[in-house]
Amino acid sequence: MIGGAPGMGRGYVGSPWELRWEGLDLDQLQRTESTFALSNGHIGMRGTLEEGEPRGMPGTYLNGFYEEHELPYAESAYGYPEAGQTIVNVTDGKIIRLLVEDEPLDMRYGHAANHFRVLDFRSGTLRRETEWTSPTGRRVRVRTERLVSFTQRAVAAIRYEVEPLDAGIQLVAQSDLLANEPIESDTRDPRVAAALDAPLLNEYTKAERYRAVLVHRTKRSALRMAAAMDHQIETAGTLRTAIEVEDDLARLTIAVNVPLGEKLQLTKFLAYGWSAQRSIPALRAQVDAALEGALRTGWDGLLTEQRQFLDEFWASADIEIDGDPELQQAVRFSLFHVLQAGARGESRAIPGKGLTGPGYGGHAFWDTETFVLQQLTYTLPDAARDALRWRHSTLDKAKERARQLGLKGAAFPWRSINGDECSAYWPAGTAAFHVNADIADATVRYLNATQDTEFERECGTELLVETARLWASLGHHDPHGGFRIDGVTGPDEYSAVVDNNIYTNLMAQRNLRAAADACERHPDIAEALGVDHVEVTDWREAARKMRMPYDELLRVHPQFERFTEHAAWDFENTPPEKYPLLLNYPYFDIYRKQVIKQADLVLAMHLRGDAFTLEQKRRNFAYYEALTVRDSSLSATTQSVLAAECGHLELAYDYFAETALTDLHDLHRNVRNGLHMAALAGSWISIVAGFGGMRDHSGELSFQPRLPPIPQRIAFRMCFRGSQFCVEIHREFAVYQLVKGSPLTVTHYGQPVTVTEDPVAMPIPPGEELERPSQPAGRAPIRRRAPEPVAEESLPAAPIASAVHRA
Repeated sequence: MIGGAPGMGRGYVGSPWELRWEGLDLDQLQRTESTFALSNGHIGMRGTLEEGEPRGMPGTYLNGFYEEHELPYAESAYGYPEAGQTIVNVTDGKIIRLLVEDEPLDMRYGHAANHFRVLDFRSGTLRRETEWTSPTGRRVRVRTERLVSFTQRAVAAIRYEVEPLDAGIQLVAQSDLLANEPIESDTRDPRVAAALDAPLLNEYTKAERYRAVLVHRTKRSALRMAAAMDHQIETAGTLRTAIEVEDDLARLTIAVNVPLGEKLQLTKFLAYGWSAQRSIPALRAQVDAALEGALRTGWDGLLTEQRQFLDEFWASADIEIDGDPELQQAVRFSLFHVLQAGARGESRAIPGKGLTGPGYGGHAFWDTETFVLQQLTYTLPDAARDALRWRHSTLDKAKERARQLGLKGAAFPWRSINGDECSAYWPAGTAAFHVNADIADATVRYLNATQDTEFERECGTELLVETARLWASLGHHDPHGGFRIDGVTGPDEYSAVVDNNIYTNLMAQRNLRAAADACERHPDIAEALGVDHVEVTDWREAARKMRMPYDELLRVHPQFERFTEHAAWDFENTPPEKYPLLLNYPYFDIYRKQVIKQADLVLAMHLRGDAFTLEQKRRNFAYYEALTVRDSSLSATTQSVLAAECGHLELAYDYFAETALTDLHDLHRNVRNGLHMAALAGSWISIVAGFGGMRDHSGELSFQPRLPPIPQRIAFRMCFRGSQFCVEIHREFAVYQLVKGSPLTVTHYGQPVTVTEDPVAMPIPPGEELERPSQPAGRAPIRRRAPEPVAEESLPAAPIASAVHRA
């Protein structure tokens, strides 16, 4: 077994525009297959080696393509979802096996004098180079490059090159389409495992010359998908080819004698499509057409299109961090993967793991609207619009779910692929109604940032109306003149089924007001939706009277009614190995104690910061810092943002580092199952909303930038109403400059600033010296230290913080 020459460094190598891994570490295959995944939001391919083995967890995914299975219940009850959904590993087209004089190229055998892989954030490709000596001493160099096209949604492509290094050599390459790949599932539910065991049934096969097509459907969900491949071959040697096809395999075999100084160059074009309704001929025609388009464009053309797409993205989204090269790499890695998750999702959801792995079953959560769409709204607004269009397309299912629960309006699912609720856990599933307000919040943010009237009339107003109707029926007016929302779960899943959760109430309040405003802007849409002036008046009255509990004795806002009266969790006597708590303590004990899984009231102070004074934010932040254990990848982002606003810049930077390195350092020990899209988006949020102090209350952009201790400079780019501009943060001043589009007005510490092509420098007022708040014993983030002043270094594999989990 080899991993490279003796002494070869292993692990990620620091570089501002790429993620490079030197050597081969078999124990890290699953982890790197996730970080090296390629996607465009429609197709996702894990970063497995082209030769197919060794491998950790192979995976090729089509967004929205799933199989159904029964949900497990010890006892059934009314309102429980009946069926679960799990993303399917579809036909694998990445495989190109290589035999060197009858010896398969397998990195576990022979010797590799050199081996590295590079995920390039500017070209949008995964490159690899290997110099391999077979067990019998034959030497070859293999270079590969892979892309999933941002511009041709159904297309992926691989360039595979082999050259002999000592003498002419016989090579045989086998290019496969392989369905029903055997995969070891780590699910504990035998029903899920059974559903994913050979989930695809063959319906059609064809192969001729260099092209093959396979069509399959799932057994229970009855979804149909097609995969196709075609090839271009260049070599100086004598070429022999054969193509064969079976139910689950199509294979093109290429045999050639390659002289020394020449090479075999194979370009493989792939096309994918799926549908719940379209016929076999229609899907076959779709992938055939996609292949023809890819072949016409050619490999070089696809590379050019990919680079042009990314050039435009980075012009509107790039972040620069001077003085911390590891986090510079990490934040661009994050931006790139969030782009991949949403760029061409179009009519589909953005799953919690994107299309990088099977984690969370491929489900979308509230993470999408609250975290991912924050970034996309201001960097790639079309992707944010498409994600909201998917939510709108599932409104009928959400309205049916609300009727089932005895409510009006729409009750959007806690976790889903197709819009049906498939969370089998009631307290943190159905009771987490705040997902409705999160969708409304993302809708309002998008409309304010784009002024997209067409979307507002087609989708946005209806989303706001049906989510508002849920709050009007879920809540009620109490005898004391307030409007209450009882029996819900907020973002903190360690506090379930509570009354007047402040996050839920404040977000519902914004939802109700936004729905009323939208109906008044579009009375014809309101009439079509059956909204009258009485309903609008009721929404405004409920919003005006919304309960917001406050503890007068402690002078803090309880996360929910009477939370501050609960017993304190014994953090001092909780051993580090007992985290995450949900895996080591009964929920009944967690629910009745003051212990917080992830930011809840603190998240409300970010998204509804207009409802709190700065002094309230500081007191609340200090109180909840001492209770929050971050057993969720969602928490550090919000804690970073509020730490920055409250004046704790060093702590904010520590939390930013934890967020940015969540996947690169595998802090939650589950990167093997895919990346954390919300945490990746959190890197952008921590910079822009945290150190940039950006807020978008009432559709107005305001900034209160401040530089944390380590970087010498932070600069970020964003979009707003068709314009692109840059904010550059220095110690004593910030610079605002228009990059593209029309001038716009923002505020800097409350002072209006007109952003034009001429840079405008604004002073940053001195900050206050504040005492660093404390965290639960053993749960403080690791202090971020200034890096050594070197140009390039290997990134440490050890985590920067104690392991934390999301359920």
